Amino acid sequence: MSVTVKAGTAVPFERFWKWLREHPNCILRAGTIDCGLFDNELLHWHLDEDEERNPVVQLILGKTLVGELVLDVRDLLFVQASPDTESEPAGQYLFELIGGSDEEPYALYQFQIAHGMDQETDHPGVLKH
Repeated sequence: MSVTVKAGTAVPFERFWKWLREHPNCILRAGTIDCGLFDNELLHWHLDEDEERNPVVQLILGKTLVGELVLDVRDLLFVQASPDTESEPAGQYLFELIGGSDEEPYALYQFQIAHGMDQETDHPGVLKH
């Protein structure tokens, strides 16, 4: 599946990952084209790296791992950020991790986040959005 890349929306993965690790409670959905992990008020997100430094996204209920996404970023080109125009309520953002070749890029992973990277957001305690 090809992706139309819009100019000016590209973010380096390292910047996105650093920012995302500061906003785990802002994640609404994370996944691939084949599967997804969805937020719930009973669940929390844990972001880390494995022993090979692969980014790991976990969804946890209490002390039980509900789902895990290990990102293979070797073929990643960039992260494309755009307002999620199909979401309710408005203001949510879609971050697509784009891989493949420059001629035929496609989304490897997607994250739906409660706000954009450039928006100042207050995160009191560990409360979710």
